[in-house]
This record gives sequence, C-alpha cells and structure tokens, in this order.
Amino acid sequence: MNFCSECGHTVTRKIPEGDDHLRHVCDNCETIHYHNPKIIGGSLPVSGDRVLLCKRAIEPRYGKWTLPAGFMENDETLAEGSARETREEALAEVENLQLYTVISVPSVNQVHVLMLGDLVDDKFAAGTESLEVALFKEEEIPWNEIAFRAVHMTLKKYFEDRKTGIFPVHNLEIERW
Repeated sequence: MNFCSECGHTVTRKIPEGDDHLRHVCDNCETIHYHNPKIIGGSLPVSGDRVLLCKRAIEPRYGKWTLPAGFMENDETLAEGSARETREEALAEVENLQLYTVISVPSVNQVHVLMLGDLVDDKFAAGTESLEVALFKEEEIPWNEIAFRAVHMTLKKYFEDRKTGIFPVHNLEIERW
C-alpha cells in the first residue's frame, strides 16, 4: 500500500501507539489501514454416503478436486456465502448447513470455514469455475488429486465422524511453512 484510501496521501509502515503490529498509517490524516485474513466460506455437501466435489477450472490448483468454497462477500452471512459458492461452483443447493471445520492458514492469511450440509437433491452440474462435479463415496475419492490441505483435512474428519454419527466443530490449523 502506497497511498491512503481516505485522503490520498502517502502511508508509512509503523507500529501505531497502543498497537503491537506494523500497519500502514497515513502520513497526513493518520488513518490506520488494517490488513486482516480473508475468510474462505464453503460447504461439504452430502447425499447419503457420498460427498460432492468439484474439479477446479481455475487457478490455483487447476484440474484438482475440491469442495465448493471461495472468498466471502461483504454483506453476507457464512451460511449465505457457503450456499452461494455451492450454487456458483456446482449449480447445487444445500440445506441444514452447520459449522463443521474452521481451519487457520496463517501462511496465506486465510481462515477456511466449511459447513456441513445436505444436498437438496442430486441436481448438480459444473459451474463456470468447475470442469466437472461428482458425488463420491469415501473409497472413490481421488485423495491424491485434492486441491487444498484444508479440503483434505475436512474430508478426513467427515469420514472419521461418520463412523460415530457425531459431527462436532473441528478447529484446526495448517502450520506455517
């Protein structure tokens, strides 16, 4: 960041009084510009003993499988964002969404929040960000072709929890490199 979004003057990186992090601070109006982690919202859509995965048609990880997820938008709830991403990427509807995994990824300044949900029906298709969309039983999942560690971790937790029928919220993290 070079210029203040409030007044247009230059900014300097410094630790503001009473803070303990370097921030961009306007040299003119003294506005502090915070840069915080992005929230990735998505769903783990379930139909019977199968889960819905999307093959990515975009980078990063083009051609790899993932759960429908993406950056949350302003003015939407986590459930709304997760359902929207499912509609956009898989042309599918989910219901009964419940918080399932919260995965901190500090190396890329993200928090991945995935919600467990039921597919409304088996109507789905590839959206513009997907090459293919399919339902998978646990033994059919292309584990070596999963796009992101957070998705891999979520799927593993889901199939472990399915054995007991208890689906607690999992608070996890992917270590910094």
